[in-house]
Amino acid sequence: MDQRRWLDVQRILVTTATKRGSTAEIGQAIGERLRLAGWPVDTAPAGEVRSIVRYRAVILGSATYMSRWRREAGAFLRRFRRELAERDLWLFQSGPLDHSAEEREYPLPQRIESRLGGLRFRGHATFGGKLDPEHTKGFIAASMVKQGLARDFRDFDQINSWADAIARELGTQTAVG
Repeated sequence: MDQRRWLDVQRILVTTATKRGSTAEIGQAIGERLRLAGWPVDTAPAGEVRSIVRYRAVILGSATYMSRWRREAGAFLRRFRRELAERDLWLFQSGPLDHSAEEREYPLPQRIESRLGGLRFRGHATFGGKLDPEHTKGFIAASMVKQGLARDFRDFDQINSWADAIARELGTQTAVG
């Protein structure tokens, strides 16, 4: 198989549902890490993806608010359910405004977990969130700023490590399959 054809069948999609961009930045970091490992990667907002036919694997991430994923992430899982059953799927969520994501595992929201049956779901991760005091709106966000939670709790070493594990798993599957 020539190099271009191999790249086409090995392409990875990293897609995110974000409110203010910090989850998309995590997706970009994951995509870059996979590219450094030699994988062809596309990144896109979940609401803008029109087809996943050209991808062998999908990584879907969502911001979480009160243990709920963004609507466009759930819609992505519904819209591409049939195609996702034929592709490897990893999920990530971001949101805790403390260091707890580095210390323990968070379950996926039940609504998301219930959609994974019959899919080639490979695993998930939770990463800390980011609250920017310059871009907060609403009572709850203002309250969180007053509590001192307006910081960046994302751990890019943790994010890179998770992306590296995916790259290794994909490489093992390619070598075996």
